[in-house]
Amino acid sequence: MLDALIRIAKSAGDVILDLYARQDVGVSLKGDGSPVTLADAAAEAVILRALAEQFPDIPVISEEAAEAGELPDVGDRFFLVDPLDGTKEFISRNGEFTVNIALVEDGQPCVGVVYAPALGVIYAGAGGAARTSVLDADGAFGPWTPLEAGRPSAAGLRVVASRSHMGAETADYLARFDVSDLLSAGSSLKLCKVASGEADLYPRLGRTMAWDIAAGDAVLRAAGGMVRCLEGQPFSYRLSRVPGDSAFANPWFVASGAFDPASLERATA
Repeated sequence: MLDALIRIAKSAGDVILDLYARQDVGVSLKGDGSPVTLADAAAEAVILRALAEQFPDIPVISEEAAEAGELPDVGDRFFLVDPLDGTKEFISRNGEFTVNIALVEDGQPCVGVVYAPALGVIYAGAGGAARTSVLDADGAFGPWTPLEAGRPSAAGLRVVASRSHMGAETADYLARFDVSDLLSAGSSLKLCKVASGEADLYPRLGRTMAWDIAAGDAVLRAAGGMVRCLEGQPFSYRLSRVPGDSAFANPWFVASGAFDPASLERATA
């Protein structure tokens, strides 16, 4: 399945790049005020068609379809798709947008692919093994490099935070730790930076949706890291986790490398 999802993500990325080259990418606003482009819909169509052909028995929850009210019944096994995560990054043309495809089983993301087409890099994880690759001159993925989430050094935590959503709550949370570096990144690339060992911690104290992070979460877990709710319990993708919000809304969370952030907080409090 992982190889198939890699191919599907690459196909969606090709469609996105075709539209990325245009001057007018067809920006409009959704009901919640967030932007959407022609590339969101085009990439979603590619992914949904391919998943239906190759995995017809597995329901799919995809961002644009879900927000249009197209919500199939899901059991304990389903795909979560964000066809273009980081639409603001796409519009600003900084390259930090991704295609996210994840398989969720029993509330856990067990297979995930995150592809950044403008950067030419892909991250994939399943079965306790994570890897990354970059596109070569022929437009194919080159040799795969294993990913391993790291541990913080004595110098302090390397923290990656949202380029678009760094708020006061996040700053207050980080004040509990010894932070040596604060990195900024868009989309689910933040989770992948933790998975690759480039960052130790990614706190997200704000609203996100399941399709925003499931693929990156799968990569991180396969690399030996973890996503936890802010209170410390393991993160789950079962429905209706935030009272009064959408069934697919996420609670606040903290993603970390191969360590428990709470242990460092206690040591530095």
